[in-house]
Amino acid sequence: MTVSSVTEQESPASVPDGDRPTVLDVRGLWKVFGQRADRVVGTPLAELDRAELKRTSGCVAAVRDVSFSVCRGEVFVVMGLSGSGKSTLVRCLNRLVEPTAGEVLLDGEDVLGYAGKRLRELRRHRFGMVFQHFGLLPHRRVLDNVAFGLEIRGVKKADRLARAQEVLELVGLAGFEGSYPDQLSGGMQQRVGLARALAVDPEVLFFDEPFSALDPLIRREMQNEVIRLHHEVGKTMIFITHDLGEALKLGDRILIMRDGELVQTGTPDEVVGAPADDYVRDFVSDVPRSDVLTLRWIMRDAAPDDPLDGPELSPDTVIRDAARTVLSAGRPVKVVRDGELLGVVTPAEVLEVIAGAGGQS
Repeated sequence: MTVSSVTEQESPASVPDGDRPTVLDVRGLWKVFGQRADRVVGTPLAELDRAELKRTSGCVAAVRDVSFSVCRGEVFVVMGLSGSGKSTLVRCLNRLVEPTAGEVLLDGEDVLGYAGKRLRELRRHRFGMVFQHFGLLPHRRVLDNVAFGLEIRGVKKADRLARAQEVLELVGLAGFEGSYPDQLSGGMQQRVGLARALAVDPEVLFFDEPFSALDPLIRREMQNEVIRLHHEVGKTMIFITHDLGEALKLGDRILIMRDGELVQTGTPDEVVGAPADDYVRDFVSDVPRSDVLTLRWIMRDAAPDDPLDGPELSPDTVIRDAARTVLSAGRPVKVVRDGELLGVVTPAEVLEVIAGAGGQS
């Protein structure tokens, strides 16, 4: 297979990693705004597009019949343009917005049935949230801001401050414990918000476009911080963004939304290598493909006359990272998983991707 055939091939269905259990399972989720919202789902109105539904009923379907699963320890990114429904979706998951229909199963139990004390416990103990707007308490020191969630839980002062100090060190803010929010830069304030969410040790951590208001340099720094923290603490993260570069950098898998609907779910290389439709294809058209696609997209079957004594690489190796090895090997590079030869890659396949690096070939 050459890279020119990538857009036509069928990529493997993107499903949660079988080696990791599913922590969150979303089934048929709807959120309809309007006075007749409860009359839309399950009726012919649900088949109308967004504009026709608005004209006919006065309702807006912000989230339309969305289903997906998230693995424990996964970074799952939801992305789309403004108005696509991505922020409404994440607010439905933690019940900041009440869904109109569907199920949100946390470890197999539907949290949409929670109310009162049980719902409060869900938000305090199992879910954490990092918002775009930091929401820090201006009259409290950094240490007290980070400890605030533990204070609400009723944790003793000495214990909560010790935990807050520990998390501040984790996010690189040791030494700023006594500062007030207005004495910090935007990036540092966002680190405080991240520390506050981590302090309560949530099972699932939600990020609602947390870096979109930051300068590009600080934004990259915070993206790298999220990657580092994920490697260190291994939290399940659901990250909302409108930025494709951010989604590709952070996500184990990416869900793309348009007009409230799920368009495609896949790993970064699946989204770039096999876009589901023209909408996704336009989204990824400027992505350097060699930075995202892996060897499995360009490997070919070994020919009878191919020497098979060359280097070995995993099919999950990004083409950019494999280029030096492939171009200098002098013979086909073997693509191997668990001792099984899956195919080979030569300079011809790599150069074909690099030559078309600015978009789809």
